[in-house]
Amino acid sequence: MTERAGRAQRLHEQGYNCAQAVACAYCDQFGLDEETAYRVAEGFGLGMGLMEVCGALSAAFMLAGMRGSKGTDYPGATKGQTYKTTKALATAFKEKNGTYLCRELKGVTDGNVRRSCDGCIEDACNLIEQTLVK
Repeated sequence: MTERAGRAQRLHEQGYNCAQAVACAYCDQFGLDEETAYRVAEGFGLGMGLMEVCGALSAAFMLAGMRGSKGTDYPGATKGQTYKTTKALATAFKEKNGTYLCRELKGVTDGNVRRSCDGCIEDACNLIEQTLVK
């Protein structure tokens, strides 16, 4: 486990949701202060509160935007590449876990738990390290 993944795990144990834990573990590398990362990511935990896309993976998507976007001075200029990056992250996460949907990861739909929250956090952090941190 990487140092950042370990930090994300500790934050999760302290009460951060999965998205907050991942976003805050990397915020300094992506130009965010921890308070902002924590607040922005809050609605993305528990699969956006709906058990949809995994919150840890959603945090990786947020960081992909932070890494790839040129901001408001260049509207639309970078979104295509950011979408490619998020698709690659989702594909890799799904290849490892069989799904990227929280409810399926947690076995809500069929009783088959595919990955724990801690495992999802570790997987998202590994993908961030491989794809976004260079």
